[in-house]
Amino acid sequence: MGSLGTPDLAAPNKPIIDEALKKAGDIATLPEVTAKIIELVEDPSSTARDMHELIKTDPSLSARVLKVVNSAFYGLPGQIASVDRAIVLLGLSAVKNIAIAASISRMFKGQQVGAGFTAKDIWKHSVAVGAAGRLLAKECGYAGAGEEVFLAGLIHDLGILVERQAFPDQLTQIVERCMTGCGDFITLEEEILGATHEEFGMAITTKWKFPKNLRAVIGMHHHPENIAPELRTFGDIIHLADILCCEQKIGFHLTAAHEEITDELLDQVGLTRAQFPGIVESLEEVVSNAEACLATD
Repeated sequence: MGSLGTPDLAAPNKPIIDEALKKAGDIATLPEVTAKIIELVEDPSSTARDMHELIKTDPSLSARVLKVVNSAFYGLPGQIASVDRAIVLLGLSAVKNIAIAASISRMFKGQQVGAGFTAKDIWKHSVAVGAAGRLLAKECGYAGAGEEVFLAGLIHDLGILVERQAFPDQLTQIVERCMTGCGDFITLEEEILGATHEEFGMAITTKWKFPKNLRAVIGMHHHPENIAPELRTFGDIIHLADILCCEQKIGFHLTAAHEEITDELLDQVGLTRAQFPGIVESLEEVVSNAEACLATD
């Protein structure tokens, strides 16, 4: 384990993970502007002006950032007409997360992933987990940034895209066996691939130089008990959001289908059973708003 509880990708899984990243092709390469945004935000000397200058080099990304900022998901008063203004209102980190979300959404397109699911179903589930995580963070008064939780939810299942690209036949087999009740998703991944989507997600976000806290949560979102104590609540929120969205069968809902929302997990996050009906009731609207502002078409 690393200093933030990041999983060790050493042998025996490393050869499988390395092979997957080589086979992943285009999705293994982060768009240049997105890579620069991550680098910029990680640099403590960067300013809002630096972010604006970078985003404006990509007119499509600028337009998507403004679409997100002006959506019902953010509920800001009045129309925001410039990226500059968006940065002032939301802050550098939030705009960074929006830019990354807008960029990676392009990867969730294309072929089947087995048993009637497509990459768009993975995106639908990812958006839902991001929105649910943001809602849960607000409900439990999580001191961390709600926007960081939203981004972690959006990218938590990136490893499945790696699997789809690198091992499509095996992924189809995993999905179909999972759908017919022949095992849970992660156990089947380990049995058929020798590694899990958590590990593939950790590897690709490490390659992209994502912040360590995001990499840790992606790498252990089904096992938050293994995350370093300072990130435990962050991991638990994503874990809870993932289970909730799988329970509600939103998009690609197989990965946490065998997991349950326990009293222990609720307690770790700081929520009670009494709060949950209201959270579930709010979920449809927040997911719908998130889907609308991040629509890939």
